Amino acid sequence: MGILNVTPDSFSDGGLFNRLDDALRRAEQMVAQGAGILDVGGETTRPGAQAVGEQEEIERVAPVIEAISTRIGIPLSIDTSKPGVMRAAVGAGASLINDVNALRADGAIEAASALGVPVCLMHMQGEPRTMQHAPRYTDVVSEVRDFLVARAAACMAAGVAREDIWIDPGFGFGKTLQHNLQLLRGLPLLAQTGFPVLAGMSRKSMLGAVTGRAVGERLAGSLAVALLALQRGALILRVHDVAETRDVLQVWAADAALADG
Repeated sequence: MGILNVTPDSFSDGGLFNRLDDALRRAEQMVAQGAGILDVGGETTRPGAQAVGEQEEIERVAPVIEAISTRIGIPLSIDTSKPGVMRAAVGAGASLINDVNALRADGAIEAASALGVPVCLMHMQGEPRTMQHAPRYTDVVSEVRDFLVARAAACMAAGVAREDIWIDPGFGFGKTLQHNLQLLRGLPLLAQTGFPVLAGMSRKSMLGAVTGRAVGERLAGSLAVALLALQRGALILRVHDVAETRDVLQVWAADAALADG
């Protein structure tokens, strides 16, 4: 899953793809590099981020989704927590809802069910503006797993098909470095739920904390955690660096094929 942020303030690529032409070129580049799906976001969820109004978010993402779906034809995801944005994005051509709030906003779960597209439910303690203010857990892996299973059950009760539900532990969303590392090691327990697991750690601050590297210097760390996530059961990798991550996938797959043979 390639990341396409059409925002002025995302932590890694804010302001780079705000213009429609730039967003299209980036989308084409990631598809050529091997992305299987593109995740379009119009509101940053970095720690301390300010909220964006629903109409402004729609105006950011809908033209981009419509243009990409018409021109490229790759599956598109809308990264949003707002029901109105979900409806507008799916109407423009998105085929997946990726919600950092796990469809907890008023009307979100009903909108997702009515739209009939797959959903990705993410765990977040708190909300973006305050989520990194001293997050606490007794057992982060069990608590995240239980939350996601409960949200999946709520979705199914609302009419979302089980096979249309993905889960995401939410690396960096209301977690300390230690929590993130525990979740990475605990991914097999999430995979055992039977729901496809999405892992998004690309360029995140957890990698900066481990390596001391700035955002633009975290490629090696991003590839390392991508491989670890694959080995521990993740099925979808949400990344900025598609070509390099694809290389990791190909080497891992070649090794797995040899082992199977």
